[in-house]
Amino acid sequence: MPKIFVTRKIPDSGIIMLQNKGWQVDVNPKDKVLSKNELIKALKGKNYDAVLCLLTDKIDDQIFEATGSQVKIFANYAVGFDNIDLEAAKKRGIMITNTPGVLTDTVAEHTFALMLSIAHRIAESDKFTKTGKYKGWAPMLLLGTDVSRKTLGIIGLGRIGSRVAYHAVKGFEMKVLYTDKERNLEFEKDFSAQSGKEYDAKFVDLATLLQESDFISIHVPLLPATHHLIGEKELKIMKPGAYLINTSRGPIIDEKALVKALKEKWIKGAALDVYEFEPKLSAGLNNLDNIILTPHTASATEETRSKMAELAAINIIEFLEGRTPPNLVK
Repeated sequence: MPKIFVTRKIPDSGIIMLQNKGWQVDVNPKDKVLSKNELIKALKGKNYDAVLCLLTDKIDDQIFEATGSQVKIFANYAVGFDNIDLEAAKKRGIMITNTPGVLTDTVAEHTFALMLSIAHRIAESDKFTKTGKYKGWAPMLLLGTDVSRKTLGIIGLGRIGSRVAYHAVKGFEMKVLYTDKERNLEFEKDFSAQSGKEYDAKFVDLATLLQESDFISIHVPLLPATHHLIGEKELKIMKPGAYLINTSRGPIIDEKALVKALKEKWIKGAALDVYEFEPKLSAGLNNLDNIILTPHTASATEETRSKMAELAAINIIEFLEGRTPPNLVK
């Protein structure tokens, strides 16, 4: 009977799918991230056939070694997979899978929630009201910024970035600029057909996007080339009235530079769901009024987290039954 280890509690739907196969599923009984030593101890000598891991698990060659030669698939409960040493996995013949697609709409919605909240100063207004400072309507009280018909710059035009672009145009009549490794003519064609010719998305270089955008949303994976993609130089290029939103990976932004930029008003505001030293916050981030912080919850809806669990389970099921998993990371 196949045995699967799940590194942390996830929605029941995925676990049930594995159990319905008659397989043994062992879930970390503690709802916390396992340290490397704890994870090694949980895996060593247990003869597991598959591991369902999370983005917060650092999966390297030592972890692979601990599983012996039996585990040939690590199913990552995430779209990203920067927590896994792909080269080490390849050398050992271990498959790595992820859970793309199912969280596209949810993360795009969260991106816009952050964008609207920082522009309209929702967090500040909530705190202001709850602490009894609201004494009545005033014409200059907590003035924010309109989103409609502004320019949105999208860094990284994958599934989520594309969906954010669509919402921007259809919902807010925004002008869209995007930058990526290369121009996406297929996206531009489909985007024009769905949104109307007057709303074409324009491919530009990063410098142009930073200079011309009122709102900038990051949607690139964490790679050596994207680490600190946004630093002091880039922040100084941005408009003084611009906002920066990040729902991708924290280290893409140099947070020390961001704190300085926000304090000295190089830009108007920022909204982050991910952090450079997650879960720790860089010094000064939590003392700023012109930033909104959420705890890596961009995909945190009941529907999406359940779908992620099911997709991770499907990847394991397909592999253990001798088929190629549908979401194999290559």
